[in-house]
Amino acid sequence: MRVLFFNNPMPGHFLPLLPLARALRRQGHAVAFVSAAGMAAAVEPEGFELITAGPTADVVIGELNRRTGTNILVSRTPELVGEFFAGVRVDLSVDEALAGARDWAPDLVVSEHLDFVGPLVAAMLKLPSAVLAIDPALEPESLAALAVAAHARYLERGLEAPEHAPSGRWLLDLCPPSLQRGGTLPPLDRIALRPEPHQAPEGTPRAARVPGTGRPRVLVSLSTAPGAPSALGPILRSLSALDIDLVATTGGRPAEEFGVEPGRVELVSFLPAAELLDGVSAAVHHGGSGTTFGTAARGVPAVVVPGMEGQERQARRLQAAGAGLALPIGEQEPEAVADALARLLAEPAFTVAAQRLRDEIAAMPSADQVAERLTAYVSE
Repeated sequence: MRVLFFNNPMPGHFLPLLPLARALRRQGHAVAFVSAAGMAAAVEPEGFELITAGPTADVVIGELNRRTGTNILVSRTPELVGEFFAGVRVDLSVDEALAGARDWAPDLVVSEHLDFVGPLVAAMLKLPSAVLAIDPALEPESLAALAVAAHARYLERGLEAPEHAPSGRWLLDLCPPSLQRGGTLPPLDRIALRPEPHQAPEGTPRAARVPGTGRPRVLVSLSTAPGAPSALGPILRSLSALDIDLVATTGGRPAEEFGVEPGRVELVSFLPAAELLDGVSAAVHHGGSGTTFGTAARGVPAVVVPGMEGQERQARRLQAAGAGLALPIGEQEPEAVADALARLLAEPAFTVAAQRLRDEIAAMPSADQVAERLTAYVSE
């Protein structure tokens, strides 16, 4: 079978697809990805073919700003989100994607849930499609805005527009039940899929790491997305007062930007999450789904410092599960982060709850099981 994956050209939208893509390849299926050329550095080391289509995210942002006169990095309304993912990006990508898909001739399309190019291509080629939900259920107002933006793109191509977003036949759901946030799941056939911390391709040597001192090791991973404000330096300086070992992801920013004592913090530009989480007792992160699911899969409790409304809701779900503490937007002073982390490390109940969440995730179907099930459905 030939399976074609579609994703927005951002690492956080690509990495969650890899376990299923790798599982399909292990089972003998051909797998390729459709995304912007800028994703080559992420896709090619995995050994998958990249069919290039559409621009990078910053180009889509620029075109959205031009059309609407509003900067989505400043005002993230549901309507702007809908127009970004299901409108402008589709307009700038779908013709190239359709041509590439026709040449590659897939039997099945799999799209991450904020990619609306793949489902449209699948509809034009009359192919079965699945959507992989890399986040918890989206809010009804966001789903409605995405559906509205997508609707016009189907009608202008003479296709029947889906009544809901995302669309397809199957919903592959990475979210563990305890972290589902009460949004509206689309009426698709749901298949649970176990989330995994990102791992390097098989055979990749592990990076040399700074040895621990025996103190609790804490991972600090805040947003490195375009336009995201960086509070990493002040937070690291505050956390440095605690009796812990720190490892922090920098997103490629120079070490001197953070103003921490040399040798006090292990600064890492990028490492697969599976390696970053080795030996970690707790985490401080921004509430992105990849990091939230990855730390939960390892049973690591977290202090969540969200940067946007959706992340804040996810942080509250983690806190409600007992596996972490949420610091609301506007209440994230570095001293408050340090106080929350000190409490997290001092009270074993947080780790116990995180381990319950780990066990819940471990009980979800693996990527290999889902790959077998999905391809069997397509072959029926």
